[in-house]
Order: sequence, then structure tokens, then C-alpha cells
Amino acid sequence: MATAKSQPFLSDVKELRRRARENISKGAVTSSYGADAKVVCDVLNQALATEIVCVLRYKRHFYTAKGMNKDAVAAEFLQHANEEQGHADQIAERITQLGHDPDFDPEGLATRSHSQYVTGKDLADMVKENLIAERIAIESYTEIIRFLGDKDPTSRRMMEGILAVEEEHANDMLDLLDQYA
Repeated sequence: MATAKSQPFLSDVKELRRRARENISKGAVTSSYGADAKVVCDVLNQALATEIVCVLRYKRHFYTAKGMNKDAVAAEFLQHANEEQGHADQIAERITQLGHDPDFDPEGLATRSHSQYVTGKDLADMVKENLIAERIAIESYTEIIRFLGDKDPTSRRMMEGILAVEEEHANDMLDLLDQYA
């Protein structure tokens, strides 16, 4: 019975070392990077804008929440704002790792964002608008993850981690809607 000859894990260490020295100015983007870094960064800048808009909306809701249940709901808004800021920081860092600039320009921020900045007229409306925004993020980040596939596993894993938190946020908002609104 003949067995297939197995391929070595890394065929040519000398070639790997040579390629590592080549184009050193590209940092983390090596010849094995399977995506178009500019296109990926354009997509990530949309996710960055989405996160920034979410931070701003949650912060506004934190400061303007009113009513009997405001303290508990406002605390949740603040926690989410801080987590969304963490997501924005992760995305911005990844964009720079890919050799591009994160787009923090306030001009056009709302149009680059997938979610919207809706203030809400009362506490129930604020919770509802945050739930809608989380659902938008979940759907768009799922699409981004599919788009990245195996071409950029680092960005994909980052977005998968962010997606998991967005799903928790949606669940939190649904719980608040059921409990307080």
C-alpha cells in the first residue's frame, strides 16, 4: 500500500527569510497577505465610523436619559459606549497595521457609518434606537467577516470578536426594552 509523500510545512526557510527582508516598509503586510489592503481598510473605515457613531449615540443617551429607571439604563448606555470606543480603537489600530490611515474626519462620518445617530425622544425610544443600531452592526459585521474570509484572518478574527460583543449589546438592549420600556 503506497502512502502519499507529505509536503514539508515550510518548503524553503531561506526564501521565507529573504521575503521577510524584502519590502520591509510594509510592516505586517507580507506577500502571504491574501487581500487588497486598501479595499480592506476602506471597509474597516466604514466599521470605524459605525463604532464612532455608536459611541456618540450611547454617550448622548447616557447623559440625557430621564425617568424612574434612568440610572440602570444609563449605566448600560455608558458601558456600551466604552466598549464601542474599544472597538473603534481596535479597528483603527488594524487599519494602521495594514499601512493605511484610520478616517476620523467628522465630515462625512454619518454617511460612512452603517448605523445612524438617532437621539430618541424618551428612554424607551433610546433603547429601541440602540437595539436597531446593534442589529445593523451585527448584519454589516457578519457581511464583513464573510468578505474577509481567509484572505485576512487577523481582521476577520478581530471583527468576529467585535461581532460577539455587538450581539451581547443587542441582547442587553432587548432585555432593557422588555424590562423598562
